[in-house]
Amino acid sequence: MYTKTVELLEVAPRDGLQNEKTLISTEAKLALIARAIAAGARRIEVTSFVNPRAVPQMADADAVAAGLPQREDVTYIGLVMNQRGAERALATGRIDQLGAVAVATDRFAIANQNQTSDGSVEAARAIIAQAQGAGRTAQVTIAAAFGCPFEGEVGQERVLAMAAALAEAGPVEIGLADTIGVANPAHVGQLVGRVRNLIAPIPVRVHFHNTRGTGLANVWEAVTAGARTIDASIGGLGGCPFAPGASGNVASEDVVYMLERAGIGTGMDLAALVDTSHWLGTIMDRTLPGMVARAPVFPKAS
Repeated sequence: MYTKTVELLEVAPRDGLQNEKTLISTEAKLALIARAIAAGARRIEVTSFVNPRAVPQMADADAVAAGLPQREDVTYIGLVMNQRGAERALATGRIDQLGAVAVATDRFAIANQNQTSDGSVEAARAIIAQAQGAGRTAQVTIAAAFGCPFEGEVGQERVLAMAAALAEAGPVEIGLADTIGVANPAHVGQLVGRVRNLIAPIPVRVHFHNTRGTGLANVWEAVTAGARTIDASIGGLGGCPFAPGASGNVASEDVVYMLERAGIGTGMDLAALVDTSHWLGTIMDRTLPGMVARAPVFPKAS
């Protein structure tokens, strides 16, 4: 039996844009965030506080944070990989929640953040404690939870062990990320269900890329298995600079269309998301991969 409501966490300003070669202006990023809020998003991953040499698109993280609208009802999330990034994010005074990352394999962890998988777990635990010490909250994502671009298959027991260690630090949620879009619904249902039972009452969030066309099916299976928050990106933008072959996230408008049509509330305005997807396509100067924004409106207004 699936839930009647699901939270959508909008990741377009960070994960959606981070792999784009054309640098997007701070003003356009802030306009995207404002549009996401107007469409109903109440948790938004707005930027990442990482080395700009590694991810040039995020070089304006401090400027983006400074320009965020003052909203008591919106949680702004900043991705951080280490203590220095956490310090930067907290120093802005505008980031409500830190997003930490632990990676399920050594080779990807070294490529992504220059440490082993176990080292990434310890770093994430330290970031969670750092946020809590500053009176903020933190969430954590287990990257490559369903498969690694370098090591291939990732065992469920490894992900469960990581989730247990991370849960001890007290994050507000633990996310499972299909970083390179290799997950299938059966795997998703099994892993989400097992992690959910292991870490309860901490909720499970999921993050899917649509690299092989299974993204929406995986979202549905995750929801039926008990995931309560879905990462999604307006227009289906996204990718990871350190994960060869990673392509776009599931599109926010596609996820909202599917869930709302199935009777699962998201609190999102589909028409506003579609309009924003079209606008974002003009910023990126191409048609974005999301499907609903390219299809006729259904059902048509009476």
